[in-house]
Amino acid sequence: MTQSISACVIARDDEDQIARCLASLAAFDECVVVVDDRSVDATEAIARLLGARVQRHRYAGNVEQKNFCLAQVKGDWVVALDADEALSAPLLARLRERIASADAAVDGFEVNRVTHHLGRWIRHGDFHPDWQLRVFRRVAGRWCGHEPHGRVSVSGRVERIPGDLEHYSYRSLADQLERIRDFSGIEARSLSAAGRCFRLRDMVLRPPARWLRAYVLKGGFRDGVPGFILAGMTALHVFLKYARLWEWERERAAGAEGAGEGPPHHE
Repeated sequence: MTQSISACVIARDDEDQIARCLASLAAFDECVVVVDDRSVDATEAIARLLGARVQRHRYAGNVEQKNFCLAQVKGDWVVALDADEALSAPLLARLRERIASADAAVDGFEVNRVTHHLGRWIRHGDFHPDWQLRVFRRVAGRWCGHEPHGRVSVSGRVERIPGDLEHYSYRSLADQLERIRDFSGIEARSLSAAGRCFRLRDMVLRPPARWLRAYVLKGGFRDGVPGFILAGMTALHVFLKYARLWEWERERAAGAEGAGEGPPHHE
């Protein structure tokens, strides 16, 4: 029996990315793009021009947005991407073959994401390998996990498909720094909500440990100067997460304005 395939994409102000993403999904039976209702650029118009079914939806978090998108599709299988991702041609071909031949016990496939940043593909350190469950049976999968990065959970067996899921995550170092600022606040809020308290040793020990892991243990040095920079950026991210957790606890203890709403962050 032929298995239909739907594509799910979420986007916000991605007019420079969305065409590449949708081109890599054009062979599937349908493509649904959910645009954050705060988006102000031409993302929606471009997606419609390229034949996607588009809906605007109020953003209430990464997990909720992706589950909303998932609820809009009808295919037997789902390929879920962000607007800054694209299937490489070899991965697309293998994906279609594996879906066509998948037995009933297989509910999902992981694909290996590779990030293009600082002028090159980053294939070492904390960035790669980066196996992501992005292909799954619609009725068996759902997004779950902690903000800002959700994950797909399925009930059956998961296998891996070789090939690159291309990720054009950052436009520049400045863009990466902005994301670190945003995500560190969201992560600090998630830690606090989960009952995690600030500990000085986390802020002192975890950032250098993360740098050592990224640059030495996982071979980030093989990516040259970009590998060194990215190990430092990763350590900074960890440092800011715990620093903002400390900030939030201090403000809450002092009865600062906004107590109970989570640490300050920008989305």
